[in-house]
Amino acid sequence: MDFTRFPRRRYCKSPTPLEPLPRLSRHLGGKVDIWIKRDDLLPDASGGNKTRKLEFSIGAAIAQGADTLITCGALQSNHCRLTLAYARKEGLDCHLILVEPEPGAYNPKASGNNFLYHLLGASGIRIVTPESDLPDEMQKTAELLRKAGKSPYIIPMGASNATGALGYALFVEELMTQVNDMALKIDQFIIPSGSTGTHAGIVTGLSGNNVSIPVTGINVLARSRELQEKLVHSLSQELAHILSIPDVPGKLVNCVDDYVGPGYALPTEAMKEAVFLFAREEGILLDPVYSGKTAAGLVDFVRQGRFSAGSTVLFLHTGGTPALYAYQDIFDLPANPGI
Repeated sequence: MDFTRFPRRRYCKSPTPLEPLPRLSRHLGGKVDIWIKRDDLLPDASGGNKTRKLEFSIGAAIAQGADTLITCGALQSNHCRLTLAYARKEGLDCHLILVEPEPGAYNPKASGNNFLYHLLGASGIRIVTPESDLPDEMQKTAELLRKAGKSPYIIPMGASNATGALGYALFVEELMTQVNDMALKIDQFIIPSGSTGTHAGIVTGLSGNNVSIPVTGINVLARSRELQEKLVHSLSQELAHILSIPDVPGKLVNCVDDYVGPGYALPTEAMKEAVFLFAREEGILLDPVYSGKTAAGLVDFVRQGRFSAGSTVLFLHTGGTPALYAYQDIFDLPANPGI
């Protein structure tokens, strides 16, 4: 596939590691070999999967002459952190629309990504309610900025449109180069499925490269499996169209909605166990919102025997580690572990 015809900035310096997780695999019974693709190690401002999307989203913004980015997300949004970080790298202003899950939830002195918004110097932060129409809220901000003489560019939540999803279609070519070099056969790929851009990009990239690795998306938003699959497939079709490749078969889009718990960014016991397991078996930090809940699904699948003995399962770590520090109170850790 030809990605050179799309405006792009180059933030990814080299392929992210593809590594085995032998201690975690043994802890879970040793019948399945678990590997990890470390997109948490993408560069700049603590990394994360949005970097791949923002290469194309910010490339498009700069090509259109924008001097200001506008985007939205949750109070601890990794996407907002990285959009802001790359705006600073490019000398652009950046305005954030953050969704408060309930009145009074926003704490301007909170840790995690919120601290980084202020450290990186967001041009503006506006708090809205869950009922808000986020595209409309971003348009309102854009109109105000235009009246002030600015040239804003709106990046949707998670950079999850066809432009942003190009980053994960291109990711597939990086992954397959590594897999082929290692002669590694992947039997299942487990990924987070949220605002749909990462998931749609991956299935479109696999389909366009004629690769038959099955992908399972673990829902991290409070959406049904059926709705999430519909949204992912719709974006996949749009992406296939702009890449000039055949339509993506609907059967390639598979989601599971069993691990989101009470809602987006709300803790579950399975997520906490998965965060502990990755930390204490492999020294890898997960975030509580995306990778933590996706890992909870992976761990449960292994325990249920949903993978054949001898299978190799790949887990995509999408990053988001700074958000972990805003959730310290949910992890019952001893103040002093002693000797």
